[in-house]
Amino acid sequence: MDKNEAGVQDVLAKIENFSDTYHAVGRQLHELIVSIAPQLQPRLWYGMPGYALKNDGPVVLFFREDKYISFGLTENTNLTELGSLKDGPVGSAWYLTNLDADAEAKIADIVRKVVA
Repeated sequence: MDKNEAGVQDVLAKIENFSDTYHAVGRQLHELIVSIAPQLQPRLWYGMPGYALKNDGPVVLFFREDKYISFGLTENTNLTELGSLKDGPVGSAWYLTNLDADAEAKIADIVRKVVA
């Protein structure tokens, strides 16, 4: 098993351990991320599903289960496509309880910008 396959298996195992409330959302979120950006390399990052631009590169986005699902970007994300810090705060984390069409579209847009 190569490093990427091991990372995928670790991420899927982590999602399997999400609560009944968020297990399906975690699975959908993972599938959305890898379908939008198949070049991302899944792996656990501080115990959370994380996604890097390359196998040995830093994680650029992640999600975790707390009271809600939080989806976020790391400091390693290129913010150019997401806004300018010169113009004020740039969003880097979002909370969700389900992955409806609106949430899916917003996350898909963010993922596309992260990998642009």
